[in-house]
Amino acid sequence: MPVTPENLGDLSRRTLLRRAAAAGLLATPAMGLLSACAGSSPSKSDDTGGAKSKDNPFGVKDGSAVKVVIFNGGLGDQWAKEDKVIFNAKHSNITVNMSSTQKIKTEEQPKMATQPSDVVMNSGADQMDRSTLINEGAIEPLDDLLTAPAWDGEGTVADSLLPGTVSDGSQNGKFYVVNVAFTVWGNWYNAALFKKEGWQPPTTWEEFFALAPQIKAKGMAPYVHDAVHGYYPRWALMASIWKTAGKQVIVDIDNLKDNAWKADGVLKALEPWEKLVKDKLLLPGKLDHTQSQQAWLDGKAAFIQVGTWLKNEMSATIPPGFELTLSDYWSNADDKAPKDVFAASGEGLVVPSKAPNKAAAKEFLRAVLSKEGSAKFAELTKSLASTKGSGDNVQDSALASANNLMKNGGSEFISVKFQDFYADLDKESQNLSEELMAGRLTAQQFVDKMQAAADKVAKDSSITKQTRTS
Repeated sequence: MPVTPENLGDLSRRTLLRRAAAAGLLATPAMGLLSACAGSSPSKSDDTGGAKSKDNPFGVKDGSAVKVVIFNGGLGDQWAKEDKVIFNAKHSNITVNMSSTQKIKTEEQPKMATQPSDVVMNSGADQMDRSTLINEGAIEPLDDLLTAPAWDGEGTVADSLLPGTVSDGSQNGKFYVVNVAFTVWGNWYNAALFKKEGWQPPTTWEEFFALAPQIKAKGMAPYVHDAVHGYYPRWALMASIWKTAGKQVIVDIDNLKDNAWKADGVLKALEPWEKLVKDKLLLPGKLDHTQSQQAWLDGKAAFIQVGTWLKNEMSATIPPGFELTLSDYWSNADDKAPKDVFAASGEGLVVPSKAPNKAAAKEFLRAVLSKEGSAKFAELTKSLASTKGSGDNVQDSALASANNLMKNGGSEFISVKFQDFYADLDKESQNLSEELMAGRLTAQQFVDKMQAAADKVAKDSSITKQTRTS
């Protein structure tokens, strides 16, 4: 999932805090997302009035308007503008009012109980907490979208989606979040550099640690990562746990099972990351996502872990001849799932429950998931869409490496759910991931503290518990 820090611009910290307090953003979870607006009147809906058909399954009314807010981060927003064209080709009398921002929570959450937008891309560092939105009924279930006819193909919308997309967007047995991107994560390297130096890209931690001295001898750090946003290293740590300990351990972690963090394989998965830090194989400095990516492009480090939005996000500064190539996270000997690849849908679009034009919102999402729209998405972002076949006709070596990684991977895609289920546990996992990668925690201390944080959530009766079955 690509995330770009909020650009505060001319908003002072005091102004943000004042706005947050006014909107209820600083309230405790028990007080509720919408509590600050209790008693306000919802927006008047214009969902009714349109005749339903295969080309208009939700009965969108001619002459109505739909407001769409896009997160303008690593994937940009041009792909969404193409979806607007696709939508209006079929619905020329529907006005699409589209805007882009990086301040999703700041700008959109205060509107949720009164005058929300119709479609909101809930992504980035300033995103709204998904579980809170769902548990308080702030966003609309979209199961009828899944059963609607595909925009430009046979079968239903659900039939057109890549495996995992529906489950990634579901909670409490209902589908809420339309993830437009299908991201593949792993370790990126410059294939041209590796060919020049005669280096073989490692597939195991043992091979990486053997190669690291050769990389350092060239004046490069073996590795760099985002040291500011904790979800970046957290992705890599959780992928390693799945590979080493196996899927069931991750399912148990997501389900808050007793001592799940202390299961066999968890510590073993994290110890190579501890060694990477202790052996001083990381590029020094507290760099954020774009700074670390630029350092990698500048040849200051050999590997960086990030998702497939990388090329689009850094397109303006990629040096000539630089061959962005994605390889899998490295495995240990005797791992239970060494071939499983971390690939999942992300960049979620939601429909507020009080959206004025939910019918048009769902119809716009149907266009987003169309074959034409998804192909445009892959072409423009150099990242896969969650609709099947989106990257089939895109000629791009970076995207091809991600496709090959998926095709040659194991039987399942790595996926982790607890960060979507529990906001506090998500935050703690980010903080502890930063601490581990900064050398301020050992792998054992990380495990102990994560288990304590999970136990705290499990024992808190005020927190709605979620269950993952697959």
